[in-house]
Amino acid sequence: MHVLMINSSPHQKGCTNRALEEIASVLAQNGIESEILWIGKESLHGCIDCGDCFKHGVCVFNDDKVNEAAQKALACDALILGAPVHYASIAGAGIAFLDRLFRVVSKRMYLKPGASVVSCRRGGASASFDQLNKYFTISGMPVVSSTYWNSVHGNSVEEVEQDLEGLQVMRNLGANLAWLLQSIAAGKKAGLAAPEAERRFVTNYIR
Repeated sequence: MHVLMINSSPHQKGCTNRALEEIASVLAQNGIESEILWIGKESLHGCIDCGDCFKHGVCVFNDDKVNEAAQKALACDALILGAPVHYASIAGAGIAFLDRLFRVVSKRMYLKPGASVVSCRRGGASASFDQLNKYFTISGMPVVSSTYWNSVHGNSVEEVEQDLEGLQVMRNLGANLAWLLQSIAAGKKAGLAAPEAERRFVTNYIR
């Protein structure tokens, strides 16, 4: 089993990465591989709603890591989204990246577990946490929880190390995700069929 973690922070080895590493350590203890994909700090295109991804299965912009992330997301067994908080919201580059990523993969992520993690100095964690989880709920992905909101606090890695509660939440999240992945594998081995979603209706109101 393999878990993809996406780090949308402009700092490759910053607070968000530290939280993801804590999860990775617990996954490894349970025999589950993981990787952290950093999106970089270069400028990112926002989604322009061109529809090209629906026709060809890839984003029309190919000068960043969105299409690489899409391939990895479709191949992984679970997806974790990590983001820093800027002005009580996900950092702008992360929004641009994830909007385009899920535009490509959303319809093919059904029933794949997802979890979100945020890091902030003090406030805005809950709003950003909710924002990340919406990518999963729109895609029919089970959302993995922990024993509190999945957030760490601190303005540096050294300060995050002092957030004992936040790091514990990360470890519990890793354990819960490992258990869920193992349960899914056991269900498949026992012949339990996954539910199939109904064909989607799109309601347009005519006035």
